[in-house]
Amino acid sequence: MTATNEQIKQIADRLKGLRESLDLSPEEMGERCRRPAEDIFLYETGVTDIPMSFLFDVAQEFMIDTSTLISGDEPRMNAYFLTRKGQGIAVERSKAYKYQSLAGGYKLPKAEPFEVTVEPNENPLHLNWHQGEEFNYVLEGRILLQINGKDLILEAGDSIYFNSSLLHGMKALDNRPVKFLAIIL
Repeated sequence: MTATNEQIKQIADRLKGLRESLDLSPEEMGERCRRPAEDIFLYETGVTDIPMSFLFDVAQEFMIDTSTLISGDEPRMNAYFLTRKGQGIAVERSKAYKYQSLAGGYKLPKAEPFEVTVEPNENPLHLNWHQGEEFNYVLEGRILLQINGKDLILEAGDSIYFNSSLLHGMKALDNRPVKFLAIIL
């Protein structure tokens, strides 16, 4: 089992533990997080990718920290939390997406900032959605961002703010990785 698979399995175990501690069935959890019970079951097995958008929705619905779901550690800071370059809580959802939490030690933040790296790949665009809004600022590279069926190309220095309940997905362009700052509100 690779580190990526092990990390997904650990997150899956935390999701299942949370659901069971709240005495919710997969159907009830799915209803509260706006996902089919089949998705909840798949996420809890750890054999499928768990979208960050789902982790964010779970954290908001049950008033816990996204970083707790990702790392298993409870954030403790409520005045400030400093993240040094390259030192944020990291999760590699798949070979294509790597997230690094930039506020992982701050207790119940109002927004979730991440540095995201999208690797180039030949897979079709994967679309997802989550509650709230999202701000993306491209740091390096070029990315295709599709929102609600509209294709947009963003380059280093470009930013976008959008309703994240609309289907959206991204893909690195030019066969090069893309880094961007994502803030989920």
